[in-house]
Amino acid sequence: MEKVIYTAMSGAQHALMSQQIHANNLANVDTTGFRADYERVMASTVEGDGFDSRVLAVELSPGTNFSSAALVSTGRKLDVGIRGKGWLTVQDSNGQEAYTRAGDLTVEASGALTLHGRPVMGEAGEIVLPDYRDIDIGVDGSITVTPPGGGALIQVGRLKLVNPDESELSKGTDGMFRLQNNATAEQDENVVVASGFLEDSNVNPVDEMIQSLQMTRNFELQVKLMQASDDQAKSGNELVSGS
Repeated sequence: MEKVIYTAMSGAQHALMSQQIHANNLANVDTTGFRADYERVMASTVEGDGFDSRVLAVELSPGTNFSSAALVSTGRKLDVGIRGKGWLTVQDSNGQEAYTRAGDLTVEASGALTLHGRPVMGEAGEIVLPDYRDIDIGVDGSITVTPPGGGALIQVGRLKLVNPDESELSKGTDGMFRLQNNATAEQDENVVVASGFLEDSNVNPVDEMIQSLQMTRNFELQVKLMQASDDQAKSGNELVSGS
């Protein structure tokens, strides 16, 4: 019965972890540019003396669904959505580059272009805008402004748009993506943005609800297996003791 308890226990742990992942996905169904996570698990034998007869479900780091979501028109010129593959670049709280699909940009009083309080990076570093009457962001990420007094358009910067290999990206607890070993990605001329649009989350709420319900049933099943194993062990002990 001992082997059943090992397997059921690890299965229950996996179900709980999976529930957390699906709950987080559902909580971010309306988060701009959010990329859904999915659980990953592998079977692993318990090493020790004798035959390896015990197998546990071992959790791996969550995977990410990198598929693009729909672009929704907002009409706001500081909103940018990426068409197809690619990422916007920001600076995180540790001064490292991080990558995101969210594009609801903001201009601070200082002129700094930010995304949720993080500096937005351009080809030459952080983007700081001069005073302007109007602003436009081109499909290549170039930022042009109309001076306060009018006149010719002035290009004041360009968004750093990147498209690193997705297998090299890891997702942080802040929802941002980073390259391994704090590496930085190069500007990619093929990344295209759409001004006045934001990308939806790629979470499918129906699928997440179904998966969550399945994990709830799976957890209940694993607990029942542990209880049944315990009951059989008690019955066996009673038979041996003759009581």
